[in-house]
Amino acid sequence: MSSPSTKPLALSLRRGHDGVTIPVRLTPKSNRDEVAGVEDHAGECVLKARVRALPEAGRANTALETLIARWLGLPPSTVSVAHGGKSRLKQVTLSGDGDALIRLITARLAELAGTELTRSRRR
Repeated sequence: MSSPSTKPLALSLRRGHDGVTIPVRLTPKSNRDEVAGVEDHAGECVLKARVRALPEAGRANTALETLIARWLGLPPSTVSVAHGGKSRLKQVTLSGDGDALIRLITARLAELAGTELTRSRRR
């Protein structure tokens, strides 16, 4: 039996009629652009993302949209910050087939979890 600290967190995805919404906790002014995993934030599992852009004039939001599009291999036009434009906690909407997007996100998260496990074993 696994303890709560070792149990993987399930991202709180919301499916709409034209896509999927992902909750994201964004850290701007980071040293690199990356999707860093999933964390519990006030009882909701959110995607952790970091971008180098400053949180000025929407630059961090644009960088987040680009990061998510690249991470998932989607056209940038299908990714948008829907809510939380001036907050660290955002709702990012992905347009397209909801089932396919959920499968894609799940696969990328599994890859990310495998990478994190490999890194922790090297330490």
